[in-house]
Amino acid sequence: MRALLTPVVVRELGLVMLRPGADLLPLFSGRVLIDREPEYMTEIPSGELPPARQRLQDDESLTLFFADERVIHAAGGLSGLDSWLLGQAGGCQWAHSDYHHAELVACRHAPGSLRLCWHCDNTLRHQHLPRLEQLAQQNVTTWLLDVARSDLGFDESHGMTLPELCWWAARKGVIEAMPEGMARKALRMPASVVHSVTRESNIVPELPATSIVHEKVKKVLALKVDPDSPESFMLRPKRRRWECKKYTDWVKAQPCSGCGSPADDPHHLIGHGQGGMGTKAHDLFVLPLCRVCHDELHADMAGFERKHGSQLELLFRFIDRAMAIGVLA
Repeated sequence: MRALLTPVVVRELGLVMLRPGADLLPLFSGRVLIDREPEYMTEIPSGELPPARQRLQDDESLTLFFADERVIHAAGGLSGLDSWLLGQAGGCQWAHSDYHHAELVACRHAPGSLRLCWHCDNTLRHQHLPRLEQLAQQNVTTWLLDVARSDLGFDESHGMTLPELCWWAARKGVIEAMPEGMARKALRMPASVVHSVTRESNIVPELPATSIVHEKVKKVLALKVDPDSPESFMLRPKRRRWECKKYTDWVKAQPCSGCGSPADDPHHLIGHGQGGMGTKAHDLFVLPLCRVCHDELHADMAGFERKHGSQLELLFRFIDRAMAIGVLA
């Protein structure tokens, strides 16, 4: 609970009197923090303060990030947005109507959803108006910032900053959705401006800000441990194959475990109780192999292992390296 109050100063006695009202008295059950009124609160009336206004929702450089499907999915998907919208205070968001029904619904409209009454939903459901798109974008932005704030453990009084939003994106694995403008602001790089008439000698080549961010963010694969999984209590549990495209993409970018050349494929372990019809090995049990070594292994597994060593030994060394450099954590 926060409050904005006007003090009455009694200088002769060295006292300051406040009149919070009965609703705000619980705020004074212990020590309170007193601070000067910030400039952006000058228009707010005295009384209990609403949740902090998120200034990032007005930043146009973040619009593409907030509208990205990967970011929306990481925050809980459109179903999560719908539930959040209907749980917020307020009525129908379409003010240009003479009649509003008491029942509210979440109406999908790119890039997100709107909170409409039944009457407005029936009227606007298949329309594509700029104002509707603007409202939907505002809802997505406000919801994403609220989800990120909650995920990072902040209360409603906290205004999200750009570094905090970038950290949330890194935790959720959607840093690739960051647009160039957002990346430049996060790195405090000046805006890239190319005039219509520019001498070639005045152009200074530089890396895109997004590539710098992607390089800085260390891609770590987190393996969860569940000692009480439901299948562990079954007599004949159905096997589930572990898949992780992020890890296999990293594997095929490593040197070939056979000849040391640049790898082309993530080879899944065969033999040794792995592989076979419909029983592909988990994505954890993969080796980087070039196309030549990969074809050689599948053509003659025994011959490949005589030449390069057992797949189990190669796999052990590779997983050991992945854990040692922090890819597996």
